[in-house]
Amino acid sequence: MVNLHGKTALVTGSTSGIGLGIAQALAQAGASIVLNGFGDVEAALASLRTMGVEVIHHPADMRRPDEIEAMFALATERFGGVDVLVNNAGIQHVSPVEDFPVQKWDDILAINLTSAFHTSRLALPGMRAANWGRIVNIASVHGLVGSAGKSAYVAAKHGLVGLTKVTALETAATGITCNAICPGFVLTPLVAAQIDAIAQRDAITTDAAQARLLSDKQPSGQFVTPEQLGNLVLMLCSPFGDQVRGAAWAMDGGWTAQ
Repeated sequence: MVNLHGKTALVTGSTSGIGLGIAQALAQAGASIVLNGFGDVEAALASLRTMGVEVIHHPADMRRPDEIEAMFALATERFGGVDVLVNNAGIQHVSPVEDFPVQKWDDILAINLTSAFHTSRLALPGMRAANWGRIVNIASVHGLVGSAGKSAYVAAKHGLVGLTKVTALETAATGITCNAICPGFVLTPLVAAQIDAIAQRDAITTDAAQARLLSDKQPSGQFVTPEQLGNLVLMLCSPFGDQVRGAAWAMDGGWTAQ
């Protein structure tokens, strides 16, 4: 069992999907939670409060450094700082390079990469003072390999893996660790809706639609779940993770083994 009582975890992009699953795992371990995002905030807060932990929400737009700073100010005011930082916020857009909308490129780089720089620079002083901290960057298999049409996302996720390595090296002699998790296809409500749409469009079963979606990339034929990712985050927060530093940990059903 991982004991995070007395610790505070900030998870960006955490009102649904992967981020909420990670926040729930951290709350089950006893951490106070700072949520962030634009999903169903009340439902997310309620799901965490049933675990008996303190939880607050800040709607920082992760493209805006001033709003990220305000979120950290609130976390410091309410909880004294951030012990566990999970950089999960992300967006996606698919288009060939020559047609890629410039604003979409800027937004993807800002949210998927630059926001993690801002949150890390704000979290590290407190972690250094305590000589303990965990930074977990939720990258992607696209931090390790490419896919056509996803230039901004792939560039940002590769950059996030690089930021992870540098942060790990700069904190290597301390009680702070920094690692990246690189998921493949994850079963989220958005992906579940895509499976249902494929099943309806092609008049096939849900299982067949899932297999069709996964067949090109994920050899296991199964999705990664937010719960599995949450438990990997917990391992990295435990003493077992003390010497896991600068890793880009693939949880991808064999995608990057090919």
